Amino acid sequence: MTYENILTETHDRVGIIRFNRPHKLNAWTAEMSAEIVDQMTVWNDDGAIGAIILTGEGRSFCAGADLDGFAERIVTSKESGEAISRGGVSLPMFMQRSKPIIAAINGYAVGVGLTMILPCDVRIASTEAKLSIRFIKMGLMPELGSTRILAQLVGLGNATDMCLTGRMVGAEEALRIGLVTQVTQPEDLLAVAMEKAAEIANNPPKAVMMIKELLAKNPQDADLEAVMEREGLRDQIARRQPDHAEAVAAFMEKRAPVFGKSG
Repeated sequence: MTYENILTETHDRVGIIRFNRPHKLNAWTAEMSAEIVDQMTVWNDDGAIGAIILTGEGRSFCAGADLDGFAERIVTSKESGEAISRGGVSLPMFMQRSKPIIAAINGYAVGVGLTMILPCDVRIASTEAKLSIRFIKMGLMPELGSTRILAQLVGLGNATDMCLTGRMVGAEEALRIGLVTQVTQPEDLLAVAMEKAAEIANNPPKAVMMIKELLAKNPQDADLEAVMEREGLRDQIARRQPDHAEAVAAFMEKRAPVFGKSG
């Protein structure tokens, strides 16, 4: 399928989505969002794809929402008296249910560009990355669950500082506070992201998705008994999967396992 706002490609079991509005620093639009969700939906239904990388063309990952759209929205809301809202697909919920997503942050990740990476499973930054939850500078609220997810990643103190100041956070600070998991040179970013994506994609697909489900639910649940019950139920399912038998056979035969044969 041909898109206007993104570029797509696949390498073995990894799908790559590149935001393709470099003249606008990949500023976010509803059309771009729809295209991303559409392509990810296709890959989520494709057994040949095990992980997805998000990155940006040019010198930016995503420099926030397109302000042209903001201006039009403000005029429309004043004329109609309706409340301003982003609408559309709930990206955090969609991404939590998606196959593993690796954000390869190659430059500015600001506003929605920052909130978009929070529910990703792995966040890898170029040394040139600059991140900001900049909504306060626009007189707006952090959105898409970011006041919770950001605090879970970096701690309440760091999240409060970022949200109330709207300041830019460089790659090394982002690594130190846990906002990203790895920092690499710009020229190595995609290769490093590909290596991580391939490592994940070649693991047992059903087990990967069950672990994602556990990680989405369990950290917020104060009931440890409920947490362990969820783990136990899914472990029983995993034990009956062909991939577990394949892992055991591969270990005994001293060879690399091949997962996902059952689809």
